[in-house]
Amino acid sequence: MNNVTLIGRLTRDCDVRTYGEANDKKMARFTLAVDRRGKREEGQQNADFITCVCYGKLADFADGYFRQGTKIALRGSIRTGSYTNKDGVKVYTTDVIVEEAEFAESKRSADQNAAPKPAQAAAPAGDGFVNVADDGIEEDLPFV
Repeated sequence: MNNVTLIGRLTRDCDVRTYGEANDKKMARFTLAVDRRGKREEGQQNADFITCVCYGKLADFADGYFRQGTKIALRGSIRTGSYTNKDGVKVYTTDVIVEEAEFAESKRSADQNAAPKPAQAAAPAGDGFVNVADDGIEEDLPFV
């Protein structure tokens, strides 16, 4: 069974190319930064940078919506290959062929993670609850 599930952030915008007899088919290639468990000695997060490829309608979707820093979840399979480069050296490749992909966070969360606003950074840390006066509130509640 060759099945891969990944959640990570795009390291840059997709590289989209057309192919086929009439250049009517699309292929999108992108790199996904996937965090590893644990941290390095310096306290920084370890990450793997995984090359992913998708075709057809999924490539159109990636071309239209996947941007650098976008957090996505995907499912696919691993494909290995090799080729000989122009210097005559054999190069081995490992890619994830994407079969399904979706956003792993909302646009609002992505915007908030990108750069905190000054008002948010200066806000006092609280529990987020507000006291409400309870005078006569029982009359308005249907379940009391």
